[in-house]
Amino acid sequence: MKGFLDSNFLLHTKTAEYLYHQHAAGMPIIDYHCHLSPKQIAENKNFDNLTQPWLYGDHYKWRAMRSNGIDERYCSGNATDWEKYEKWAETVPFTMRNPLYHWTHLELQRYFGITDLLSPKTAATIYEKASDMLGQKDFSPVGLIKRMNVEIVCTTDDPVDSLEYHRKIKETTAGIRVIPAWRPDKVLMADNPVGFNEYIGKLAVVSGIDITSYGHLLEALDKRHEFFHDSGCRLSDHGLESFYCDGYTLTEINAIFGRIRKGFDLAPAEVSKFRSAMLYDLAVMDCDRGWTQQFHIGAMRNNNSRMFITYGPDGGFDSIGDYGVAIPASRFLDRLDKEAKLAKTILYNLNPADNEVMATMIGNFQDGTVPGKIQWGSGWWFLDQKDGMEKQLNALSNLGLLSRFVGMLTDSRSLLSYPRHEYFRRVLCNLIGNDVENGELPDDKTWLGKIVEDVCYHNARNYFNF
Repeated sequence: MKGFLDSNFLLHTKTAEYLYHQHAAGMPIIDYHCHLSPKQIAENKNFDNLTQPWLYGDHYKWRAMRSNGIDERYCSGNATDWEKYEKWAETVPFTMRNPLYHWTHLELQRYFGITDLLSPKTAATIYEKASDMLGQKDFSPVGLIKRMNVEIVCTTDDPVDSLEYHRKIKETTAGIRVIPAWRPDKVLMADNPVGFNEYIGKLAVVSGIDITSYGHLLEALDKRHEFFHDSGCRLSDHGLESFYCDGYTLTEINAIFGRIRKGFDLAPAEVSKFRSAMLYDLAVMDCDRGWTQQFHIGAMRNNNSRMFITYGPDGGFDSIGDYGVAIPASRFLDRLDKEAKLAKTILYNLNPADNEVMATMIGNFQDGTVPGKIQWGSGWWFLDQKDGMEKQLNALSNLGLLSRFVGMLTDSRSLLSYPRHEYFRRVLCNLIGNDVENGELPDDKTWLGKIVEDVCYHNARNYFNF
């Protein structure tokens, strides 16, 4: 019987063990999508205790704690750091078979060398040891990133961001690169005139353009897009329920923009038309500057209106949505392809029912210019666990080219989340190892080892061309 989290965790065959230890484990990490704070990295201040990097803003853990009957003050509330951690330690034993159980103990092992299982009985000892280590120089935010062999980090940044912390990181930090990624979601919130106009006001200030027409809006966004490009950005990202691909005329969009700038509520059809125009024009900007565009599709956000009013977004009250994906995705990508404006693209779905949709959609728009130009991204959010990863890898293998896949990302706000790359790599090696030992793939370890290294690192390195 295998020991829990031993060196061959998730590796069920000798071939899997070989592929992981000899080929996957040593590959550097390119974390091309995450939500780490550039400010936190730039300032590089040590954490006071384990709670701060582990529980602050981690809605995965908050959801589990709430489900365990823990009061909100210990999640997003004003309890002390120790009290929050104590309630997490109380919750962890009840997370068995949830990926949080694996991630929690991987993080304790990989960063702090702690092999004890977290529970109320061990909580104080673990807290004291990890908190003490976090106070040491090598365990600063930059130190934590370097400890996990991370080569490149792509953060998620709004077009109005000054990117001042990225400049500071570039000037002061050696050994890792932290690159901004363009996330223009707020410019699509035409269903909220107040919020939209507040945002356009900020965009006008940072761009120096008086935004009185849709043309001015595009001019301002393009100016900021150029600024991001000059700052090293080569990636955009969009968080959408689904794609927007309505027909429209420029006259219609100008009229819709004028109405919303006057503070009028738009009809749903007007909102959809505006988003369709905006999403298309943003995609053209990405193509023209040689960027890669990412689309995270299918989250049903802020379901608990009471908690949204109290806490705001990203509190752990989101779920998988069941929006239609296939037709709008096809129409959106097809228009860009017809007009020679389809950039390298990564599609992520949150609903596993869309796995085969996405795996086949990417094959429709490969054009032979770049290996794997259109990618189906790794299991995301609710799907970035063992079962979700295996389903994504199997569907991609069945319907596309696993060997051209750009691999894993953290999509995390926590500096302690990098063992998720290890988790993915073990799952990948185990799938391939099983196939070899079942006689479904040849036992050619040189060939398979190269594919593993490519998926873990080289494909992303070559694809993004940072």
